[in-house]
Amino acid sequence: MVPYGGFWWRSLAYIIDSIILNIVASIVGGIFGLGFVPGTGAATAGMVGGISISLILSWLYFALMESSSTQATVGKLAVGLIVTDEQGQRISFGKATGRYFGKILSSLIIGIGFIMVAFTERKQGLHDILAKTLVYKTRDPRAVWDNRDVFA
Repeated sequence: MVPYGGFWWRSLAYIIDSIILNIVASIVGGIFGLGFVPGTGAATAGMVGGISISLILSWLYFALMESSSTQATVGKLAVGLIVTDEQGQRISFGKATGRYFGKILSSLIIGIGFIMVAFTERKQGLHDILAKTLVYKTRDPRAVWDNRDVFA
């Protein structure tokens, strides 16, 4: 049986993904001139624009990568994790989107939604429970596919 992806592996994957996203957001922000000068009206517009672009980039990055055939972001690939539904199947873009926005909820409650990974039986955070997803410690999605009902 393939083990679930635990708290520390998932944390390391998130750090890698955060570094990648910060680099990309900085480049995109620089291209679109989203830097700002403190104390000006442009500062507020620059901050709002930068936050909006970061949110959209982050959402698309996580949702597209986790619903792709790799079933993982670059960080998850680096540490050997994949995201599946509760039957071990690849998740849809919609489910990956719900999982992403569930992460925002997990962080809003002082990170408790993430800490749950360390204490739940199937290593699920609040966002995983809400989206009905699992994270496995494997690089091969075929290793977790649940085919129990093939002959049912």
